[in-house]
Amino acid sequence: MNIDSIQDVTCLPFTAFGPESAEPIIFIHGFGGDASTWRNIQVQLENKRSTIAFDLPAHGRALADFEPCNAVGSAKAVVKSLDALKLDRVHLVGHSMGGAIAALIAMRSPERIASLTLLAPGGFGPEINAKLLRRYAVGQTEAEQQVLLEQFVGLEFELPRKLADYVATQRSTPGAAEALKAVSGLILEGESQGVLPTDKLGELPMPIKVVWGTQDKILPTRQCHKLPGPIACHVFDRVGHMVHLEIPQEVIRLILENTR
Repeated sequence: MNIDSIQDVTCLPFTAFGPESAEPIIFIHGFGGDASTWRNIQVQLENKRSTIAFDLPAHGRALADFEPCNAVGSAKAVVKSLDALKLDRVHLVGHSMGGAIAALIAMRSPERIASLTLLAPGGFGPEINAKLLRRYAVGQTEAEQQVLLEQFVGLEFELPRKLADYVATQRSTPGAAEALKAVSGLILEGESQGVLPTDKLGELPMPIKVVWGTQDKILPTRQCHKLPGPIACHVFDRVGHMVHLEIPQEVIRLILENTR
């Protein structure tokens, strides 16, 4: 089956790279992002692995056909998309909110997940920079997004040149800011977030890696300090919340290790 030919509104929009395989790597982006955040990683893996990056409900190309929902609703949408693509077993990589979504999928259908790689994942503790996320959801000018996005990365990291303009343009799409504001209301509980049962995560049979940066201003690194023993935690100094953008080579190495 040629997955690029899938035209089904039950399937989230996606970007695929590499040859089709039985156990592709599935990438799940964070709040306010879209599939394009994984492009650099996907391009570098193209000759090694099959990869698919989805746009989550109310994000990117999924704005028009998918209603805003919380992490549980997004997890269900990803599973339906895997069904539509006839993918019975996959490797999951999730960032931030996408990490929480990936963890939920793995806990619900562990037999379907070959490995789990979570980058600064949501749901590992109640603390979250809710004020910043709410502003990020609705900022529609390049200048505003530049200031906000600088809070997402480590102090020494220089943002990609056109990232702020790209995000501001996405927010200016009719209905986009309103949809993300609705999503933020569903994933945030006042100034905190819901917490996953990480003890249950530690009981899952697949290899699990968690990757975090010490300068994360969205989700504090300490949320990974007391994870169950079977979960491997990799913490990088002078790195912020966007670990896949800031240290792509290290993230690629850990993904390949975890998906062997």
